[in-house]
Amino acid sequence: MGMTNAYRDFQAQAAIGEAVTAFSNANAHIGAGDSTTAFAATQTDLQAATNKLRKAQEASYPTRSGNVLTFRSLFGTADANWAWQEWAIFNASSAGVMMSRKLESLGTKTSAQSWQVTATITHNAG
Repeated sequence: MGMTNAYRDFQAQAAIGEAVTAFSNANAHIGAGDSTTAFAATQTDLQAATNKLRKAQEASYPTRSGNVLTFRSLFGTADANWAWQEWAIFNASSAGVMMSRKLESLGTKTSAQSWQVTATITHNAG
């Protein structure tokens, strides 16, 4: 899962105390879309033209254990009913910073289903 340039810059800003919008429960979202466009570090949003949606975190998420962050969102029966080809983590319901984006065919969600999405991000040095 590729880290974006925007998130790289976010980390640098946070490191020197510049104001940033945290990836907290109040702000973090997982987004899903139907684009198969290859990942590029310069991207700032899901690449789907219309079939894309961001959902807020469930209560008590995200969490951190050491260098591992865990995000979790619930997409209900009325949400994101299309073939999921991409997903990403954001610090806002629109615009904001996209931490990372992954191309992954997760299947086609239908209105008969609710999908709980859990994503883990491991921060490593070196």
